[in-house]
Amino acid sequence: MQVLIKSAVIVDPNSPYNGKTQDVLIENGTITDIKAKIPATGIKNVVEANDLHLSPGWFDMQAHFQDPGFEYKEDLSSGIKAAAAGGFTGVAVLPSTNPPLHSKTQIEYVINKTAGQIVDVYPIGAISHRLEGNDLAEMYDMKMSGAIAFTDDIHPVMSAGLLHRALLYTKSFGGLIISRCNDTSLATGLCVNEGKVSVMLGLKGEPSIAEEIMITRELFLAEYAEARLHISSISTEGSVNLIRNAKKKGLPITTSVNAYNLAFEDTELLDFDTNFKVSPPLRNKTDIKALKKALSDGTIDVICSDHRPEDEENKKLEFDLSTPGMLGIQTMYPLINMYSDLTQQDIVTKIAINPRKILGLEIPGIEKGKKANITLFSPSTEWTLEKKHILSQSYNSPLLNKKLKGKLIGIINHDSYSPNNL
Repeated sequence: MQVLIKSAVIVDPNSPYNGKTQDVLIENGTITDIKAKIPATGIKNVVEANDLHLSPGWFDMQAHFQDPGFEYKEDLSSGIKAAAAGGFTGVAVLPSTNPPLHSKTQIEYVINKTAGQIVDVYPIGAISHRLEGNDLAEMYDMKMSGAIAFTDDIHPVMSAGLLHRALLYTKSFGGLIISRCNDTSLATGLCVNEGKVSVMLGLKGEPSIAEEIMITRELFLAEYAEARLHISSISTEGSVNLIRNAKKKGLPITTSVNAYNLAFEDTELLDFDTNFKVSPPLRNKTDIKALKKALSDGTIDVICSDHRPEDEENKKLEFDLSTPGMLGIQTMYPLINMYSDLTQQDIVTKIAINPRKILGLEIPGIEKGKKANITLFSPSTEWTLEKKHILSQSYNSPLLNKKLKGKLIGIINHDSYSPNNL
């Protein structure tokens, strides 16, 4: 297959062409030429677009494809389609399925079912058996079968002893623990930030300290075990300060934030819209400002979608009874583009380069002779998200019928080109 990309701004901090507007020729899955002008004679697939940008393929480090067990919400096939439409050539999928991804059998199921697709899917295994926090799962076997990391997702490991053993165990074979910090003895489970909004709603709020106390514990455990640790889904100013200080001490800590925690304040909940009910909850302006600063100064390494499809039966309920989660993989880039203070190069670093670096994956590059793993996008193009655009099995997005800025043009991976025709 031949693809010629015309007049694209290259966004790749590791490329000698970074920041330059160039034509890029791809033949049989490899970048064969990069120059100011390449003739299009005889080439069928020519990509041209307003304000066209080109970067290494994006990677979502935290998405829930609900398969196996909850295929009526999302399955691996629909998840891949949504990921491609969102600009992602790689996705790490969470283990909160039924059964959970807690043994090599489930890991192999995901890998075999997604083999040969344009989007690379990497399963994350569970830390504990059945995500129950009591006994360690078969992490070594899962690693040998292809698990990229280990987490109990939104089921925090409350036992410090178990997490310490997990850190020591994975350290022995080069595994990575991802911790979602939320002390369930302090958290209410209602997914509303404790503050003015929770009082106005008449709901018991989730205090910031529930996240921050557990982060403090994780940092001590990582230092004690002398092990790498990734802390996901941070959402408060206090969490940012804790992680910034830990990095200054030289601890091998990385962290990520969800795009919705950068874009939306807790005031969005005043209408009781359950599509804004997420975990961690939407926080206040002070927290959002701290998160944005932490992205700019490198305290936060990665931005994730936290894509969580939910069906109407779990969302069209009274607020306190509804299930947290929103669609995110198709709209993550516009949210970052609109609501963060990052340059396009910084965005690419947070959603393409750093996730792979943390997970130990090969980082794609925009250079001659490199395999083409590419995302094409237009930062200035505006569009409106309509229901027909959503490729997930579920529709729980608060962005329906909202104008967004920043559009995916297409992705290229494994000698395949998937244009965004939405």
